Amino acid sequence: MPTASRTVPAALAGVLLLAACGSQSATQGDDTTGARGAGAPVDAAALCPSGYSQYGSLPSSAGDDPSVAPSGTPTPLPLPSATGPDEDGVQVTGLYAWDAGSGCQADYSATFEITNSGTKTATYTVTFSFRSSSGGAVDNVEQTVQAVAPGQTAKATVAMKAEAMHAPEVSGVEVLKVRSVPADEASSASGPCPASGVHVYADQGDAAMGLRVVGLHLVNCGTRTYELDGYPKLELLDERHGSVDGVRILQGTGRISTAVGGDDSPQPMALRPGEAAQSTIAWRNTTGFGDPVNVPYVRVRAKSGAGPVIVQPELDLGTTGQLGVGPWKKDETFRATGTGTGTERPTPPLPSSVSPDFPSP
Repeated sequence: MPTASRTVPAALAGVLLLAACGSQSATQGDDTTGARGAGAPVDAAALCPSGYSQYGSLPSSAGDDPSVAPSGTPTPLPLPSATGPDEDGVQVTGLYAWDAGSGCQADYSATFEITNSGTKTATYTVTFSFRSSSGGAVDNVEQTVQAVAPGQTAKATVAMKAEAMHAPEVSGVEVLKVRSVPADEASSASGPCPASGVHVYADQGDAAMGLRVVGLHLVNCGTRTYELDGYPKLELLDERHGSVDGVRILQGTGRISTAVGGDDSPQPMALRPGEAAQSTIAWRNTTGFGDPVNVPYVRVRAKSGAGPVIVQPELDLGTTGQLGVGPWKKDETFRATGTGTGTERPTPPLPSSVSPDFPSP
């Protein structure tokens, strides 16, 4: 089956990365990106790992269900003539449709390459749009590729799955957005525990009537108690990772909205291994006179002297010129699985829906 007909899907994405001489590769054998030509061999296990995770996390090696393994060969779909990498170093190299009986959890997958032309090892987050023949978006999928060394090219796979009937058939895929951060400042919600002993990450956020709310989360994945007392330290960064001036960072969120709940006084806390804390950043996207300010990155330090972590909340600050940040609070709802050594996979809690109140004077 060259196409699938299902409704607007929920994205499921996975990536495999294996080191190779001169490059980093998503393949487990032959290069899958050569499948642009008709009849080229495709490694099903490399193109369609059996365990997908949302938001670009790496799949487990065994997959979610070891009894269901991808098999057979997907149908290559035509791509426009190769034009080389875009200005961010990303190039789509193949597009594939999967049969329902293939054992693949995806209906479509695409192979792509990222070339790091910078001077530091970087972690990339790329947003892809799977497109219909009419040019409309069937689904947008975000994928993360970890630790691409300077001068190296990473080969990876992104996939989407339709969950119901009657979606437009996919006939193309485009790169919508590319974000990158230095690998040693990349955020993480799970996986190996960083040298700092804590995972720091942002959730997917919430929005209502121009009010934006994103949760910041910290998990003690180490073996020692981690102490907090105060507010996260924030630095706003533009697309080139330069500091953004002219935005006032407020302690507390009450001047942004009284409905956010991030205006309490900070309290000292000692997080034992496996415990977590959370904070809130809030802003409005109101646009008046002047140029709107958009900030893709925020460098976060959990406390003074802590190592930096860069999150990507995509702040659309309009012309408001201010961002509110709440104090760290112990997250009593967090339940780590595992031993607290950093191998657990926490579930990022989304903030509660917020009320569209009016800005405080």
